[in-house]
Amino acid sequence: MATYPVDELSADTRDTVEGLTGFWWLWLVTGVLWIIAALAVLQFDKASISTVGVIIGLMFLFAGTQQFAAGALSDGAARWLAIGFGALLVVAGIVALFNPKNTFAGMADILGFLFLCVAATWIVEALVTRDENDLWWLGLISGILMAIMAFWTSGQFFIQKAYILLVFAGIWALMKGVTDIVRAFQVRRLHHELG
Repeated sequence: MATYPVDELSADTRDTVEGLTGFWWLWLVTGVLWIIAALAVLQFDKASISTVGVIIGLMFLFAGTQQFAAGALSDGAARWLAIGFGALLVVAGIVALFNPKNTFAGMADILGFLFLCVAATWIVEALVTRDENDLWWLGLISGILMAIMAFWTSGQFFIQKAYILLVFAGIWALMKGVTDIVRAFQVRRLHHELG
């Protein structure tokens, strides 16, 4: 169970954190929405394909918005680079939302590469947070297993890749939903400790 040293916060920081943690319910709402999306994806029908395409489109739009925010906080070349990537991500998100079935097919085609990128991220994150995170080894094992899955998926035919993408997207959405719900109650507890 995580502990929060709320007594060590300055008054301004405490007020800011208390205000932000008042929005704990947003994690609860998004967690429930992720679980509903997972149930739609795991039905393995045409709605599953469209749902995955829409989720991908929304992820692109969210990433584009993050890039615009990063650009607003940056100066010089970093600002324009972030805005440029943000524009590309927003365009990709719009295209994905208007044609979710083709988005799904495109993602299934590059699934092995995407799994390899996720594996590399998980492994690096596990090794970097080794000193602060007691469960760093879990991220390392997950990254290694994801790398194995990446190479295995790359050798499959499109039909198998499509089913793997559906299963992976459904399980990922379910895990994201559960994680967001747990996080909502952790933030709610912090909010009550501060209040």
